[in-house]
Amino acid sequence: MQRFIGTKIIQAEPMSEFEFAASMGKETPQNDNQHGWKVQYPDGYISWSPKKAFMEAYRRTDNMNFGLAIEAMLKGKKVARRGWNGKNMFTVYMSPLNLPPFNTQGTNRKVNDRTAKWIGEDTPLESLGYFAMFTADKKWQPGWLASQTDMLAEDWEILD
Repeated sequence: MQRFIGTKIIQAEPMSEFEFAASMGKETPQNDNQHGWKVQYPDGYISWSPKKAFMEAYRRTDNMNFGLAIEAMLKGKKVARRGWNGKNMFTVYMSPLNLPPFNTQGTNRKVNDRTAKWIGEDTPLESLGYFAMFTADKKWQPGWLASQTDMLAEDWEILD
C-alpha cells in the first residue's frame, strides 16, 4: 500500500455516537456509546469520527504549526500568528498571475507601466506564486519570508 497524509479544513463538534445517530435520524448503534466528533466536510458530507481517530487527524485552526498554516494559505485562507506584536497583520498566498503586455488602451488587466519599465512594454507578465504580508502599519509586503521563530511556532490561526 502507498502512504498518504491529509490536509483539509472541516467543521466539527464533539458528539457521542448515540447523539450523532439521533441527530441524523439513524438507528442507535448497538455497541458502546463512544465519545467522538460530528464532522462536516467542505462538500457538505457529514459523518461521525471516534475521538482518538479524530484527534490524530485534525488540529484546531487556532493553534496550527507552520506547515498547516501554509496548507491553509494554499487553500485561499489568510493566516496570522497570535504571537505577532502588530495588530491586524496577516499573510496570504498570492497565486500565479499572467497578464498581457502593457498598453495604454482599454481598462482590461494588463502589465502596468511600473512593471513594463523593467520587463519591457512588449513583454507579458508571468508572475509566480508567492506569500505576501499585510503589515502592522498597513503596508503590503510581497515576497514575505517567515522567520525561524515563525516557522517553529504553533500559534498560527486562520482568520475569517
